[in-house]
Amino acid sequence: MTHQVYAFEPPERFVAGTVGPPGERTFYLQARGGGRLVSVALEKMQVALLAEKLEELLAEAHQRFGAELPTTAEGPGDNEPLDTPVDEEFRVGTLGLAFDVETSTVIIEAIAAEEVEFDAEAETAEDDDDEDDDEDATPEISDDLDRLRVRLTPAEVRHFIDRAKRVVNAGRPPCPLCGQPLDPAGHLCPRHNGYHRR
Repeated sequence: MTHQVYAFEPPERFVAGTVGPPGERTFYLQARGGGRLVSVALEKMQVALLAEKLEELLAEAHQRFGAELPTTAEGPGDNEPLDTPVDEEFRVGTLGLAFDVETSTVIIEAIAAEEVEFDAEAETAEDDDDEDDDEDATPEISDDLDRLRVRLTPAEVRHFIDRAKRVVNAGRPPCPLCGQPLDPAGHLCPRHNGYHRR
């Protein structure tokens, strides 16, 4: 079975967005370019973490390579909804980031979740053999997985980060007591001993 690499280097548009009402939102990364539209689903936490890691990557690129980095997104932000149709190509399992020093661009890879059955015996046996190499051990990602790859300028990354943060924070407001998301009908607040808080 062949794997698919959806490469946009660069995309015309690359954004995080959602489909569905607050509390039932599905999160997507969506890339558009060259007459193609690719949407991949992921968790809210993955979007938040991606924005955070991209900020760290930009800061490191500036520090190590002297890359010119925008501190704030210039021009109007992209607040438009996702392009339609939103057809999920795959669900993201792993996100990878890299900075290309030669072109001063950021490469983002969203890699499909791998459906692997955990073999406890095999895992234990391998662990015993590799005890000395644990410090350098990094999880290997199979090349047989679908992936979405985009290449962005630092300015485009800054726009992506700003929108991703807005998308993550645009859900249900948090309960001022416990911090859990509030539903319009209220929720069972642990700080109220299980009584509904509206």
